[in-house]
Amino acid sequence: MNVQRGLKGVIAAETSIAEVDGSNGRLIYRGYEIRNIATGNSFEEIAHLLWFGELPSGEQFEKFKSTFASYRNLSPTMEKVLSVLPDEMDMMSVVRTVISSAGDRSMSWKPTIEEAMKLTAVVPTIIAYRKRSLEGGKIISPRLDLTHVENYLYMLNGIEASAEQIRALETYMILTMEHGMNASTFSARVTASTESDLVSAVTSAIGTMKGPLHGGAPSEVIALLNELSEVEDKKNYLRDKIVAGEKLMGFGHRVYKTHDPRSLALKETLSGLVGKDRWLDLALEVESTAIDVLEELKHGRGLYTNVEFYAAAIMKAINMDSSLFTPTFTASRMVGWSAHVLEQAEDNVIFRPLSRYVGK
Repeated sequence: MNVQRGLKGVIAAETSIAEVDGSNGRLIYRGYEIRNIATGNSFEEIAHLLWFGELPSGEQFEKFKSTFASYRNLSPTMEKVLSVLPDEMDMMSVVRTVISSAGDRSMSWKPTIEEAMKLTAVVPTIIAYRKRSLEGGKIISPRLDLTHVENYLYMLNGIEASAEQIRALETYMILTMEHGMNASTFSARVTASTESDLVSAVTSAIGTMKGPLHGGAPSEVIALLNELSEVEDKKNYLRDKIVAGEKLMGFGHRVYKTHDPRSLALKETLSGLVGKDRWLDLALEVESTAIDVLEELKHGRGLYTNVEFYAAAIMKAINMDSSLFTPTFTASRMVGWSAHVLEQAEDNVIFRPLSRYVGK
């Protein structure tokens, strides 16, 4: 029996949630091409799609949005846990610990969509409370009249964000909600397969996302943009870097062998903001220049921008600290993780792969 290290290429489950087609550069949520729904729908609408399997109607959506927003406040237990965590604890560890404290006797097998909504709604609140607490700022309570992404930015900064900032971050968070059987999603489904509760499953996923090989922040892309912001002749500068053997961060993807569809959707959103933010303008210029140089020097390799490239530009444009990149990614991926746990529960078989003994 052959060993598939890392289970690469092994089909471990069937799903109707999402399809990642790396060869053709396609990402599909519940039958919808991601580029067709990422820019014209809200975070709440796409969360509804992933949880319920369909986009909501008008009246249905208003009820769902109101219910989802009502779960944003921290429970007394979560507030108490947050208050005693040491300052040196990183944000991902904070999110993992506070979410795990939501586990009580009401959370049991089988998981429910209501539980998924509660856990997803509260993650931005955890992040914002922690950030403002560390900075010595006033803790800002959630506003139920704002959308999920509007409220997140409001709680982080204390002021309402611009429409451009909201749309850019919302598009990013929609595009990162779900991405097939990745490492964190797999860990969530493995935990759920033991008939553990949803809190335990998403806590497993958050711990997996914390690893730099999976949820790593696009800080290297920001470093590249900072570097190029002071350069006049960007084309020759990038050419020299590539010839010297340096890797251009934000270009290429281990799954997508052509354009990353998430990157294309983000670019489409940002193209409408040209002239309104210098970092977004710079990102568009760098992408165009870098792709030309990569095609010239690495012809046929298909090295295009990935979602992290434009994520970095968005985070820079909204002044989000790099320590919040992976937590924000986590806040959006909570939808996908919980959708997979719900699906696992519908036709559950415990994951129990074999190992080959090679010791004495």
